[in-house]
Parts: sequence; C-alpha cells; structure tokens
Amino acid sequence: MITAFCKAFSFASVLLLQNVAFAADKPNIIFMLSDDQGWSGLSVPMHPDVPGSKGDIFYTPNIERLASQGMRFSSAYAPAPVCSPTRISLQTGKSPAQLHWTKAAPPEYGRRMIEPRIIKNISSDEVTIGELLKSAGYATAHYGKWHIAGGGPGMHGYDEHDGDTGNENAYKFVDPNPVDIFGMADRAAKFMEKSSKANKPFYIQLSWNALHASENAMKATLAKYQKLNNPKQISTAAITEDLDSGVGKVMEAVERLGLSENTYVIYMSDNGGGGGRRGGLNGGKGSVWEGGIRIPLIIRGPGVAANSWCHTPVVGYDLLPTFCELAGVPKSSVPKSMEGGSIRSLLHDQGKGTVKRTREELVFHFPHYQSDDGPSSSIRLGDMKLIYFYETDRVALFDLSKDLSERNDLSSQSPKEVKLLRDKLKAYLAAVDAQLPTLNPQYDPSKPIAPRKEPPGRGGKKGMEKKS
Repeated sequence: MITAFCKAFSFASVLLLQNVAFAADKPNIIFMLSDDQGWSGLSVPMHPDVPGSKGDIFYTPNIERLASQGMRFSSAYAPAPVCSPTRISLQTGKSPAQLHWTKAAPPEYGRRMIEPRIIKNISSDEVTIGELLKSAGYATAHYGKWHIAGGGPGMHGYDEHDGDTGNENAYKFVDPNPVDIFGMADRAAKFMEKSSKANKPFYIQLSWNALHASENAMKATLAKYQKLNNPKQISTAAITEDLDSGVGKVMEAVERLGLSENTYVIYMSDNGGGGGRRGGLNGGKGSVWEGGIRIPLIIRGPGVAANSWCHTPVVGYDLLPTFCELAGVPKSSVPKSMEGGSIRSLLHDQGKGTVKRTREELVFHFPHYQSDDGPSSSIRLGDMKLIYFYETDRVALFDLSKDLSERNDLSSQSPKEVKLLRDKLKAYLAAVDAQLPTLNPQYDPSKPIAPRKEPPGRGGKKGMEKKS
C-alpha cells in the first residue's frame, strides 16, 4: 500500500514538474489595446527625430516607463483607420480587406459612390489568437471592448471575458472606475494570479474602452486639465491619464506576482486619431493618411532591449504570428490565409531586420465615407506610399522617409513609381477579393446626404454558430 502511495506521489510529482517546466518554457503575453489614440496621443515620443510624435497635453508616466523598459516602433500601423475592422484583423492575422470588414459605422446613402456591404460578425470559421494559444496550453482572457459580435470572446477561444461588448460598455462606468479601466486591471491581475498558481502560461487581451466616454474621467483628473479651456481636450487628456493609471496597475500586478522576467507586455492603439503639431501627421480617423493608420506600439519582454527603437514598418496583424511563434504554436496550425508575419526577430535583434509576410507591400483599404477624402486605399512599399481616391480616380505619392506629414505629392514627378504601386494595389485587392465602391447611378448632388443607419439584415447568424 505504501509502495502504491509512493508511486502515485511520484507520478503526481512528475506531472507537477512537467507542468512547471511547460509553463516556464512559454512566456506570458499581455496585450493592451487602446481606442482612438493617435500616434502623438501619449507623453512618450514615438519617433526619436519627430517632435510631433509626442503629445503636448498628455501625461502618461506608466507608459513612459514601459517604453524605457522595451522597444518603441516608430512605423507601426493599425490594420484599419477605424476600430472593429482592426479588432477582427488582430484576432485573425488577416487584413480587413480579406475579411470584408472594412468599416465600423453604418454606410452613408446618397453619395457619388455606393459603399460596399460589410460583414459585421466574426465567423465561426475564423481561427483566433485565443484559440491558437489555448491549443498551446495557454489560459486565455479578454477584457473590455470586443465589438466584433460572433457571440462574444467565449465563442472564440477565451476562457474568461466580459461578454459581447461594444462602445456602449464605456458609458456606464464612471468615477471611481471610469470606463471600467480599473475594473479591467483588477480582473486581469486576478487572472494572472490564478493562472500562475495553476502553472499555466496566460494570454490576456485588455481592449480598453478609453478613449471613448472621455467625459467619464475621474473628477480629480479632469480638474488637473481645466487650464486647457477646450472641453474636448480637457476630457481627452484626463481619460488618457486615467488609462495610463490602469496600465500602471497591470504592470504592478506583473511585478508583484514575480512574472516580469517571462511576460511580454504590448501596448498599441486600434486606429490613428490624427497627428499633432510640430511635424505631426496628416489626416485622422477614417482616412488612410498616416494620421488615420499610424499608431503607438510599445513592446516589453524577454530578450527585448530596454529603451530600444524599431523603424521597420509593422502592422497589427503581424501580432498573431508573433504570439504564435513566441508560444511555440506549430506553423502547421496557423491558417495559410493569414497575412501577417512574425516580428520576433525584430524584438530580439535591436529592431533590425525584415518581416516575412505573404507580400512585401502593406495595403490599407477603406472603400467608405467617413473623412473628407471619401472612399480610398493606400499602399506602402519601402518608404514610398501611394493613396488612391475612388471618387476622383486621383492618386497621390509620398516619400515617407522625407515627408512623414504627406505634404509633398510626387505623383506628377514619378509616373513609373505611381504605375508600380497602383498595379500592386490593384493586384492585392483582386487577390483577396476585396470589396470596392461602385458608382451610384441615382446620385444627385442637389439632394442632402442621408444619415447613417444600419441596413436591414445586418450580420446574420453565421458568426453565432458554435465551432464543430
């Protein structure tokens, strides 16, 4: 009997040691995603040589600390200039163009062009970060704004989550827990502790509701910015500081639990929010100018040099293959239709090197009305970027190495470059079967634009089906 007990004890000990080793071999990953935060929306410069890459009115000391401990990406892009297309792209490693989800807001009617109909439910057929990491033994959690339907995070690989939430989730949380910043941080800390006690590596995505409902910022924080006079600036600066405090709580939990040495912490925004002064970016949310798509991205973790920079262009859907490589997910498990490339080599080699994707160019497709530009697409190859405007069949060409603000259109001087990039853009959009705007045969410029509204039959049940 004693022998049997010893055997059982030995077997249990071996399993425990295996679990500890398994957890130690795989890094924890905490991915924090802010909402509507522009490239210059922090007190952290996002480019060492561009003064306008740092916001003048913001105070984000915790994110400053994160940057000092990790790597800043000066040329990071959101997959889309609006939120939900970026969010589904991050989950799947595919571009919004391929996913046929390129806009968040409802379409506008009565315009010169008809916007394409979009899918607004993540399909049960899509394989997500949560599912891939869960298959590699990770405990998975998603807190905050989901905004891609499909039954919510629990239907797509997440053990713990806040449900099928959207923008409405921000407005019900006020001081002392503005837009649920501190509630989310507390839930994340508890999940870290529980996973660590179970000797399981974890993946946590904190999709912060901020900067939505900025008027819900802490009263004490709002009071600090009254000197700005502009009400929108006051509330934006205040909620930004509150968000930074939430980031600080998450970082403190990592340190308190002794997880710093084996945990990657990633911070980025879901779309651009405009540029800023003194060399800032052109355009803003809903446009494919740099101001609409270039975003802050900071990564700290094992093997990442402190206070380092990477100037290689990266895009949000590069994160899925990166997380999979860090977690040891077999390449055979990653869908072949994924478009991103792992940036692990950049992280571990001082930001040097290239990213191997299915294509060398980066394309941003927004065939919709939301900015003054109307439907447009852009393509970046090396330092050259072309923007195509569908309404007018116009192109603009910029050399981002010399003209980050996109003020000097080179299209008339460089017809060969224009042809090369336009041909590549057309080829890419055709290859992923991207949806395009079409001419409106009933367009009447004398009639007012109809307000945005959801078309009947939005979404459907496909995204709600449970995977078999």
